[in-house]
Amino acid sequence: MTFFALLPCIIIFIIVWRHDKIEKEPPMLLIKLLIGGALTVISAMILGLIGMAVLDAFVVEGTLLYLIIDNFIVTALVEEGGKYFVLKRLTWRNPAFDHTFDAVVYSVCASLGFAAVENILYLADATLGLAFMRGILSVPSHAMDGVFMGLFYGIAKRCEYRGDYRGTRRNLRLALIVPMLLHGFYDFCLTTGSDAFLVIFFIFEVIVTIAAIMNFRRLSRQDAPFITGGTIYGNDEEHKGGM
Repeated sequence: MTFFALLPCIIIFIIVWRHDKIEKEPPMLLIKLLIGGALTVISAMILGLIGMAVLDAFVVEGTLLYLIIDNFIVTALVEEGGKYFVLKRLTWRNPAFDHTFDAVVYSVCASLGFAAVENILYLADATLGLAFMRGILSVPSHAMDGVFMGLFYGIAKRCEYRGDYRGTRRNLRLALIVPMLLHGFYDFCLTTGSDAFLVIFFIFEVIVTIAAIMNFRRLSRQDAPFITGGTIYGNDEEHKGGM
């Protein structure tokens, strides 16, 4: 079952690696990102247990407030925050981070590291049916969150090259907030127990998937070094982030 748990992660990694067409990233850096992302499963479990203990002590289980805090803070913020920490720690000052698409490669790698371990744990005693469902929903969802994290992370790095430190800080915040909101809403829809939210979930997934693919392909197609011939690459109108 470990093979089926890792297979979607491997497929997505190959897709991302092949779309990094101008300059491939150092293998050791990618391995560190995968391992770092995998290790955040430990921090997510510890912080999740602490968060649930605090939540249970102050909020009535099953209420709307409980579901919101559980899904958006205890789960999404903790997990995406761990990936973001690994991403920024390993890449922000790394000299290999010199092209616009690099941010997506790095963030998706960190996300896949987490997704791989999480999937192995979920599928330890599971059926092939569950492995298939997680392979087409959960793992790609982590990767898509990584795409949006990388989108804003790359914009933040370009802002830094331009000396726009306000833009840098704003987009670094968005690199965490946007995937956290996407992740939180994904989990919220599935934990409400509502048929209406199940329908909303599938509509949401279609929209996010299309947006992620479009941004991923655009960022790959427009990949370029941050500095070209002494000039900082890109302009605000060409490279606005979009969902």
